[in-house]
Amino acid sequence: MARKSAAGPASDPELLILSSLAAGPKHGYGIMLDVRTFAGIELGPGTLYSAITRLVENGWIRPQEAQGRQRPYELTGKGTEHLREQLESIREIAKVGLRRLRTA
Repeated sequence: MARKSAAGPASDPELLILSSLAAGPKHGYGIMLDVRTFAGIELGPGTLYSAITRLVENGWIRPQEAQGRQRPYELTGKGTEHLREQLESIREIAKVGLRRLRTA
């Protein structure tokens, strides 16, 4: 499971993996390092590869040809659009929440 002190959209493994792959193709370990860097979240191998399987099944990412023992994944056009929709939704929720905090 993704580990961080608080749960929420920023700890959703699928969203984190899609966000990582938005910068370009990466293999599993590269995704884990990237997510740790930009989100401060440790994705364990079980969480990572379960989420990767779901993302591939949904057509949001696809595996590339293996490079030795490592198989990179890349974002698909469908995955790019899904990520954009999810991030826009999160942005709208954040705007409402922040606005309500200012008036509280």
